[in-house]
Amino acid sequence: MRYDLAFILCCCKSFLGEDSDGEDFYSILGVDRDASQDEIKRAYKKQSLLMHPDKLAQKGKTVTDEDQAKFTRMKEAYEVLSDPHKRETFDAVGERGMRWMEEPFSIDPQELAHNFATSSVLDRSKIFSIFVFGAVSVLILPFLVCLHVDGVFGPGASWFATLIPLWFWNTFILFYHVRVILMGPIQKPDHVADQDWQDPLPMKKRYFSLARFLLIVLFELLVAMKLDLIVSIPWSIIFFPLYIWEATTLYKKWPLARMRIVTVEDLEQALGKPFTQFTQPEKDLIGKRYNVVPHLNSPEFEAAQKLKVRARHDIIKSLFRVVFVIVLLIQLDGRFDWNWWIVFSPFWVMTILICFANYQAFAEVQENALKKDPNLFNPNNGGDVENGYGAVGEDGKTPQQSNLTEEEKEELRAQVMAGSSRLGSKCCSQGFLLFIVIVFVSKLQGGSFSSLWIISPFLFIAGIVLCCLGCAIFGIQEVPTDGVEFDTAEFGYGGGTSATEMPPARSSVHYAPPPAATPSPVIVMPPPPSSSEPEAQQPSKSTIPVPVAAPAPQPVDLLDNNTSSTRDRTSADEEQIGELD
Repeated sequence: MRYDLAFILCCCKSFLGEDSDGEDFYSILGVDRDASQDEIKRAYKKQSLLMHPDKLAQKGKTVTDEDQAKFTRMKEAYEVLSDPHKRETFDAVGERGMRWMEEPFSIDPQELAHNFATSSVLDRSKIFSIFVFGAVSVLILPFLVCLHVDGVFGPGASWFATLIPLWFWNTFILFYHVRVILMGPIQKPDHVADQDWQDPLPMKKRYFSLARFLLIVLFELLVAMKLDLIVSIPWSIIFFPLYIWEATTLYKKWPLARMRIVTVEDLEQALGKPFTQFTQPEKDLIGKRYNVVPHLNSPEFEAAQKLKVRARHDIIKSLFRVVFVIVLLIQLDGRFDWNWWIVFSPFWVMTILICFANYQAFAEVQENALKKDPNLFNPNNGGDVENGYGAVGEDGKTPQQSNLTEEEKEELRAQVMAGSSRLGSKCCSQGFLLFIVIVFVSKLQGGSFSSLWIISPFLFIAGIVLCCLGCAIFGIQEVPTDGVEFDTAEFGYGGGTSATEMPPARSSVHYAPPPAATPSPVIVMPPPPSSSEPEAQQPSKSTIPVPVAAPAPQPVDLLDNNTSSTRDRTSADEEQIGELD
């Protein structure tokens, strides 16, 4: 069975459910599941003679839409079963799984959720086992190394045996690199012109990545041989592949860090002609030396600037790693007996610089946003917030009003929020890594605790994540929606009541003002006479009574306790409150 089918059966079967579309393809053609290709072909010809619309018309039968749909369905069944690849997929995961593999976004997400909620415990266990296997495969190597350091495997344990999970990972990654190289160059799509096509993964880059990976593998082998006392060469030679690896990193990042970004307008001014009149050799030469962007406010300029800044940061990190390796080699070769806290001093400095650089980047983003809109993060400017009327800044001056639209303001807020999230994530990750390194250095300095405390944060996080995943995977159940009843006893409605029989809201007591001392006169207008009454009995327009408006109340000084109306109203209020009590 193919690897993709095995993965689908193991992980995604619970999301697919069972095929419930009627007959399967074998039943439509009238063949067995173990039928040969010749038998399938003969069955298709036989069914075509019986179901083809032209054949039905020749027999004098009126061809309906149902007949056309049946023939299309039968033709689709033959196309699947006649293809060995599609047939194997259909036999393994069914029609629905086959369509999902061809078009992953063709299945409704609600249907996937329904299928998973109604899946069996076995299918869910398969999904959970994938997460458990991933966590174990990642943590088994540091766990075995800590046990070896603590002497659990005995004094004669081999480091080559302890690092067996590492060799498996190296084999898997090596297989991936080799397969990517054997794929060959990526073919140009038909809709892309020859002069615009560029291989996103050229062969030179693939060989370069493979060479860097082999340098890491060679370093790991030399370290294992040194620890097992197979070789007695100094540590400075053991780390020689790592020197070359860092040199390749500098070689790859240096051109990006020195990249010059120019706009189309700058090139047109330099060459004195429009960009459309540039010759192809000129464009090739410009492309090798510069990164051309439309203008300074374009997304291309922002992406190029981020790439350049990231390359510079990578170079700084690489230089700090080189300094750390030099200090570490001096300590390992026994030339100096330094304190391990001093040996790791480049790491402490690099951690502080990384946090400071991210804070500086966030401050620049926030400063640029405030330059474009000074009132962007000042909700309490006073006065009208929309037009800034009456807004006064901290210095007592009226702030400048921005001409930005609401969409541009939202984009500025999003940029600031993204910068703050990057700052928080970087500082948290560096703090977590700093804690791990502090525990590690404490162990090197002669700590008596177990080495497992070094990886204890990873073990704790992995345990919490697996527990949450287990509760989510095995705890999801389908909630029925038919005949749902709500228990409203806790709301004072008595027993359970269905959603369609909710009782009316209870009447509550509201405070009503006391009636006026003199009620307003109300004159009721009589109803219009019916058509059966004689016209003489109908009152004339002049005799129709008109409601009389009540006289307007006189203003009362509420602060004057001697006012009679105030005393009457106060006593009436007290009586009303007494009735409520």
